[in-house]
Amino acid sequence: MENLDNREVIINVDHLTKDYGYGRGVFDVSIKVHKGECYGYLGPNGAGKSTTIRHIMGFAKPQKGSITIFGQESFRNTDKLLGHVGYLPGEPAIPAGLDGRGFLKMMQDMRGEKNEDRLNYLLDLFKLNPDMSVKSMSLGEKRKLAVVAAFMNDPDVLILDEPTSGLDPLMQEVFIKFIIEEKKRGKTILLSSHIFSEVDATCDTISIIKDGIHVSTFKAEDLKNRELLTYELKFDSLESLNKFIGDKNNDIKTSDEAKLTCLVTVDRSKTKEFLNKITKYDVKDFGEIPFTLQEYFMSFYKEEKSFDGLSGVRGNTK
Repeated sequence: MENLDNREVIINVDHLTKDYGYGRGVFDVSIKVHKGECYGYLGPNGAGKSTTIRHIMGFAKPQKGSITIFGQESFRNTDKLLGHVGYLPGEPAIPAGLDGRGFLKMMQDMRGEKNEDRLNYLLDLFKLNPDMSVKSMSLGEKRKLAVVAAFMNDPDVLILDEPTSGLDPLMQEVFIKFIIEEKKRGKTILLSSHIFSEVDATCDTISIIKDGIHVSTFKAEDLKNRELLTYELKFDSLESLNKFIGDKNNDIKTSDEAKLTCLVTVDRSKTKEFLNKITKYDVKDFGEIPFTLQEYFMSFYKEEKSFDGLSGVRGNTK
């Protein structure tokens, strides 16, 4: 797998701070999005994702830190950058007096660029009728219109804030496949979301944000290929279960006497040794329990403690 970190940095957020008071804002946030990378920005509503993205787009000036796109400070060069960046806001403001085609033409005129073949491809892909009035569009149709507007001039950089919010499940799948194809075409993408499946399917690097602070940044592959594995074992008898639990060399997470099961963690390098070991017990069935992005994310929101990260995941913690 190619090391994305060796590529050119396209979006560089360096120690961004914007303090609105009362614990609201973003604090010492740093992001590096490399060329051809899809960077996931994961957190619940109100965690600071949209605040970060508005600063990246140059719509607000940082109190501390700096932000560049293509090496240019975004706050001072917003007009220059808009022609090269596709932006999808979390809550698109679309004038109600226009129809879809009128809105798309307005956006083309603002950017000074038209790509009718690309526009027609996107309208067909997302099943959008551009001749509908904006006023009569559903939330999902307005979201699709905003998606088409963000992508229609085929920009090299895409900054997407909750892109599938309001889309039905079918269109969410279409969007995910589309993002994967865009990444293959070499696009650089920053994708903010609270939908785990969306981030898991598309992103190379992921940052988790909580209360305006990055609590972990890691490679998606590291999460999938972590060092510690979890297995569930089911035993033939309570005696056999208790015998296994009584072995102090086994790293037992939980056990259930009623179901005759237990969960055990095993170092990936010792998997073969573990499989040989359980043949000595009356194990009726066993299987690996996948560790998901959602489970890792929730570990930061379920427990108020220092963020020690996950074994096998290279994370930065604060």
